[in-house]
Amino acid sequence: MDQTMQEEGMEANIASSGPEIAAGATDAAEEPATAGIAAAHPPGIEEKATISRQIASKWVKTSVLRQDGRVAQHIPETRIFTPDNLSAMLARYGKVVMKPVIGTGGQGVIMIIKSGSTYSIRHRRKVTRYRSFGGMLAAVKSIRRKRSYLVQRGINLATIRGRPIDYRVKVVKQNGAWVTRSMVGRLANPGMFVTNLCRGGTMLSSAEGIRRSLSSSLVRRKKGEMRNITRISIHLLERHFPGIGELGFDYGFDRSGRLWIFEVNTRPH
Repeated sequence: MDQTMQEEGMEANIASSGPEIAAGATDAAEEPATAGIAAAHPPGIEEKATISRQIASKWVKTSVLRQDGRVAQHIPETRIFTPDNLSAMLARYGKVVMKPVIGTGGQGVIMIIKSGSTYSIRHRRKVTRYRSFGGMLAAVKSIRRKRSYLVQRGINLATIRGRPIDYRVKVVKQNGAWVTRSMVGRLANPGMFVTNLCRGGTMLSSAEGIRRSLSSSLVRRKKGEMRNITRISIHLLERHFPGIGELGFDYGFDRSGRLWIFEVNTRPH
């Protein structure tokens, strides 16, 4: 289970002075997004179950976040898995990450890299190479086990001694206001590409992570970028999922320092 560490002076109100959310133009999703689920009346038992499943869906939450251009520009291209979508994404980016639509803790996450006519699959600590798309696809099928998956553009994350690092920003609603509970870095275990603490990742302060992977001069600016995108995203998500009380945002900076948001969890550990 992921742990959290509160940085000194980190807890702060991040929503009360946030900007009004304007409908930003974004690229149309390749597949239709699930419609918003806000209801004018208290949901019944069946409706509550539907809301729960939709909040668990990474695809639904990503579709909501893409509705605002300020957030959308930080989301790596993401599609529902089909063989055609996987082929197209690999042709475009050379590297993708596949993850279950519903799942936590980095379970079932796959990285696929295309180099010429060769495909490499990284799953847990194992790297397997295939000489054909069909062979690679068969291996993916055995890992998926019929679960619905997303395909997301692979980002070359900034690293510390070759180990990728990303960030978890956890926010909670207290007395009607959203506050930042923690902002921490998660350094991947040697040999792993997922950073989840339950997968052997190491937790460190966000300031230390940014300083060691990018530059000391960027610490304040990069933390500010994460706070700003978090504030906008909260408004988007609360509008579609009324009643949510805590959120965990997974961010990363690539090697040039660009901010990316990979997913948001409604029950963060």
